[in-house]
Amino acid sequence: MSVIPRVLIGGLVLPFVVVVPIALAMMAPGSGVGSEDSVDSTASDGTARVSVFNTDGELVGPVDMPRLELTEDEWRERLTDEQFRILRTDGTEAAFCGTLLDNKKAGVYSCAGCGLPLFSSEAKFTSGTGWPSFFRPIAEGNVTEKADISFGMVRTEIECARCDGHLGHVFEDGPAPTGRRHCLNSESLVFTEKSDLASLGEVRQVVLAGGCFWCVEAVFEELAGVVEVVSGYAGGEPSDADYQKVITGMTGHAEAVRITYRPGVITLPELLRVHFATHDPTTLNRQGADVGPQYRSAVFYSDRAEKAVVEAFIAELTELDVFEGRRIVTTLEPLNGPGGFHLAEAYHQDYVCNNPMNGYVRAVAMPKVEKVREEFADKLKEQPQP
Repeated sequence: MSVIPRVLIGGLVLPFVVVVPIALAMMAPGSGVGSEDSVDSTASDGTARVSVFNTDGELVGPVDMPRLELTEDEWRERLTDEQFRILRTDGTEAAFCGTLLDNKKAGVYSCAGCGLPLFSSEAKFTSGTGWPSFFRPIAEGNVTEKADISFGMVRTEIECARCDGHLGHVFEDGPAPTGRRHCLNSESLVFTEKSDLASLGEVRQVVLAGGCFWCVEAVFEELAGVVEVVSGYAGGEPSDADYQKVITGMTGHAEAVRITYRPGVITLPELLRVHFATHDPTTLNRQGADVGPQYRSAVFYSDRAEKAVVEAFIAELTELDVFEGRRIVTTLEPLNGPGGFHLAEAYHQDYVCNNPMNGYVRAVAMPKVEKVREEFADKLKEQPQP
């Protein structure tokens, strides 16, 4: 299996220093022509590691999301003339003229080019400069920085991490706690009120358990529409979310995985179909030689709607007698009780990919992966190479 690179590539190169009028350098979002090296969260494989909203209106991540790369004609069709001038040609709008300058509503400001959430109203302040100002982005990695030496000035330009859309500049004259002022163009942004954040949802998450989390994680990393899979613990107290405690079988935790997925590409029933095909949901508190409640088959649902989907799916399997008379013992447990999902130790993450010669991996995990590649070939991210 392949793992998406997660290296942050950066650096700031300032070849010379130019003395400029302070008011001009410190106020305007400005034009970004002549930019130098960037500090960003963009991976070399065409993805951006960013935080996004799920369909419940919650900010999740960071996760690896596809970058938006369009031709000039495609951008012109997607944007208004003014948005194109600012986002794609590093333009700036006149001071005190932006539609979002005096917006006092609670909500989120997203990129007008690709919809990536960029800033929260909680970080907005009145700077008196004539442009919307924020003391920090909504999440580290969603906004990138690079040196801008245009117009005889040395400034730091800010861009959207997913589409490289020009936003404005950042200065070191903002309020606490960051001391920074992200000075933006209104035309680079789209505002969504707090009550409607679910409309920004791009991803959902589901937590599944079915034996050793190494195996379950490896299975779902194969699927198109799955943005990220991480191993962890669910069902017990937060203080007991530790591998050495969990393997005793006394904590109530199950080894589980949290799957972040794009419902427009792969649905929850499709994920469940893969899950029930790659573990045995009829064996109580065990999967093969792995025995104990920590290896139970379970779905940890986040709301009633998700629970209803899982119940209907299990009812269908039962009605069709898919397991030939054997009763499905998969438990449905609320994710928010008692402690939610907790990440496992770092060495458990991507374990199959990082330890391909491990005996357990070869004997137990890889057969499950191969089954997915054979039975769900149309759902794979890419065809495995022979």
